[in-house]
Amino acid sequence: MTMTIRPATARDLPGLLALYAEFHPDDVPLPIEDAHLIWADIATQRGRTVLVADLDGDIVGTADCVVLPNLTRGGHSIMFVENIVVAAARRRRGTGSRLLAAAGTLAADAGCYKLQLLAAETAEAQEFYRACGFGTTALGFRRYLRSVVPD
Repeated sequence: MTMTIRPATARDLPGLLALYAEFHPDDVPLPIEDAHLIWADIATQRGRTVLVADLDGDIVGTADCVVLPNLTRGGHSIMFVENIVVAAARRRRGTGSRLLAAAGTLAADAGCYKLQLLAAETAEAQEFYRACGFGTTALGFRRYLRSVVPD
């Protein structure tokens, strides 16, 4: 079996939606037609790359990477990584590490001075990110603007 980390394309939407359903099982499934409309925006957003881990044609992992231009730190950009998901059946096999390494390469190539992400509060997630070279250097805050999970 051969795994490739590459930028996602519209053809990968069914695989991405399956991963996201595993990531957020309580979410109402996004209709594929809506996904294609949203993908059209994502695909044209400058500095945005959705990476996929492609295992012989099956999408088994993803990481959504966004380069944010910045007026501090000498004008060096920041990369934010969101929606990092590896299929449960493929965890602890290096897929997530390879996705984050590819995100790091994208960040370096874009001249970013840091790569930033938020992690779940689980010990497993925090251990994984530390093993990938991330440090707990900030306290994250979030405010949800609406509920996206049905009551």
